[in-house]
Amino acid sequence: MKNSIYFVAVLMLSSLIGKAQQTPAPAQSEPIVIEGATAHLGNGEVIENALIIFEGGKISFVGPATTKIDRKGKQIKGKGKHVYPGIIAPSTSLGLLEIDAVRATDDQDELGEMIPHIRSLIAYNAESKVVETMRPNGVLLGQIAPKGGRISGTSSIVQFDAWNWEDAAVKEDDGIHLRWPNTFRQGRVWMGEERGYQPNDKYQENVSEVDLFMKNAKAYGDGKGEDVNPAFAAMQGCFEGSQKLYIYADGEKEIIDGITLAKKAGVKKVVLVGGYHAYKVTDFLKKNKVPVLVQFTHNLPVYEDDDYDLPYKLPKLLVDAGLLVGLQNGEASNFQTRNLAFYAGQLVGQGMDKEKALQLLTENNAKILGIDDNYGTLAEGKSATLFVSEGDALDMRTNRLTHAFIDGREISLQTHQTELWKKYSGKYEGASN
Repeated sequence: MKNSIYFVAVLMLSSLIGKAQQTPAPAQSEPIVIEGATAHLGNGEVIENALIIFEGGKISFVGPATTKIDRKGKQIKGKGKHVYPGIIAPSTSLGLLEIDAVRATDDQDELGEMIPHIRSLIAYNAESKVVETMRPNGVLLGQIAPKGGRISGTSSIVQFDAWNWEDAAVKEDDGIHLRWPNTFRQGRVWMGEERGYQPNDKYQENVSEVDLFMKNAKAYGDGKGEDVNPAFAAMQGCFEGSQKLYIYADGEKEIIDGITLAKKAGVKKVVLVGGYHAYKVTDFLKKNKVPVLVQFTHNLPVYEDDDYDLPYKLPKLLVDAGLLVGLQNGEASNFQTRNLAFYAGQLVGQGMDKEKALQLLTENNAKILGIDDNYGTLAEGKSATLFVSEGDALDMRTNRLTHAFIDGREISLQTHQTELWKKYSGKYEGASN
């Protein structure tokens, strides 16, 4: 049996290696002009019949197509099409996990509970076939974050068309990820416990462990000892303000406890990830200037007394309360990250303005991750990381990309999935004839 499992694993890995990602696109060699399209700037603004010019990887002009300006270089006809900034995926393990059932392709977790010094970037697989499938939906950037343990490690932000992790890196070691303990846990039926949620008797003990680690890390930074502690050293960016602390918490008490402890410990910048019940503590979040990366909207309510549509409308509730909100994929499977635009589309059905919904994936995510100086919106001087779609990017029925660019490089939109689609659509078209 062992030999059979090993043989299957080797075959699966061989297929991954044998069909690697396409060669990354070369640097932009000439100016590119997109004219006549509707430009969705990513900050809530729209320009009908727009003109966009970029060269050397940077946007040099964004404005009406009626503007008198030299249009040299490659021309892309945009009439009837739409241009968007590249979608940014926060808090994802893309490139760290390829196949759940094959341990050798899983690098998203390491041994240990308090391991902020574990860097996810160096484990990032730029040739991941899952990462490859993000691009045809306009997801061009992502924050690669570790999982597991209490303090899981350090994330970095990458672009999705690279030879290796060094080429992919957009912002290295942007933040530390803390998975706050829960006040309730699921009953362990296999141990004779009742099904459903039960109080976590070790909650205060878990919180005390985090508190002690934070205090020791702060004392380590304040001291002048010669001994090096990698875990404590990795936390110093959070105390200095060069890194953010991403706290994963959903319950009202957990959110307040986590942020309060972090602030008391001296952490400068905190981001709430998940925030299922964040709508109950919006005043607290605003007072502490904490943005929220909300989980995906295509979900069911967690508790019996929740509104049936709470996951659908949660981001809008937080936006309406005046918080800085971004969208992330939560604990869903990696491949579902490509559906981020459609999660935002769900918010339009809840009454949110379409451009505001797009903003959650572009400008807001860029601001929360600290890359808004170069990404997230279509603006002069910023990176030419954008895509052209035949229809509405938030609508899965019409979002069909014709072009996509990362830092001005025109990237391939072909993947192993598009190849299979063409193969079998041709087969069944032939059968119908």
